[in-house]
Amino acid sequence: MIEIAFLGTSASAPSVDRGLSSAMVMFRAERFLVDCGEGTQRQILRSGLGFKRLDKILLTHGHLDHILGLGGLVSTFARWESASNLSIYGGSWALERVRDLMKVVLRGDEPAIRLEYKEIEPGLLWSDEWLTVKAFPVHHRGPGCYGFVFEEQSRRPFLADIADALGVPAGPERKKLVAGQSVTLPSGMVIEPDHVLGEPVQGTKLVFVGDAGRVKDLVPYAQDADALVIESTYVERDANLAARFGHITAAQAATLAREAGVRQLFLVHISRRYSDREILREASAVFPDVVVPRDLEVYKISRKD
Repeated sequence: MIEIAFLGTSASAPSVDRGLSSAMVMFRAERFLVDCGEGTQRQILRSGLGFKRLDKILLTHGHLDHILGLGGLVSTFARWESASNLSIYGGSWALERVRDLMKVVLRGDEPAIRLEYKEIEPGLLWSDEWLTVKAFPVHHRGPGCYGFVFEEQSRRPFLADIADALGVPAGPERKKLVAGQSVTLPSGMVIEPDHVLGEPVQGTKLVFVGDAGRVKDLVPYAQDADALVIESTYVERDANLAARFGHITAAQAATLAREAGVRQLFLVHISRRYSDREILREASAVFPDVVVPRDLEVYKISRKD
């Protein structure tokens, strides 16, 4: 299971009810902040999530409404928090803008936190034995725009009934088999992992897209996702404006979800031009399971049955 907390869901400028773009993706002990619009650190505090274990920030692109909150966040981390390292992932242009921002914030001081700037290229960004995070290119205004796929590693379920029948005792032997190691029983019988492990089961898949100007090329990356988060800055009656400014409509986002076989669609980057109801109505006419999350709402994303 993957959790996502929506910290800021407004487009371009904050509204009374919505802050600027930011979300926190959580899996086991890992936390990933996706974008860091102005006011993000306050949203983190208001959410009750706090700053602990927050050491990875993924930037979808370098526009100011997605990065300006880094100034305050890094300043707080450098002076008051216990984090010793912060990795900021982004395209080359986004990282260039962040470095310029840090020059203003830190003004040559040696911060108490180590900042690592990690330039994104399509493919694997981060992984451990439980989760992979991959980046893929997104078409928007300006260079180096990316989306992210968070996916649990596939696993092979332990077949306890077969293990019982073979006489494998509960305890360390079963743990070794799950880890892919063979075990020898007191009888001398050698039990291989394949004897007691089922077929691989795909893990939960969350796809996160920030701002986007088109969706056709995103279908392969969003394919069969349990959840897709993507912008919905405009509605179809303003499709010309969407195309002009490199954004998409609610209907386009929903079409992507339908064509990719997504289970649930979350629409963010909401313009003050429209009500949530209008966004939801347009998307729901194309795709059945749509959510327009509010700031500070947290959702649990689980694997398809």
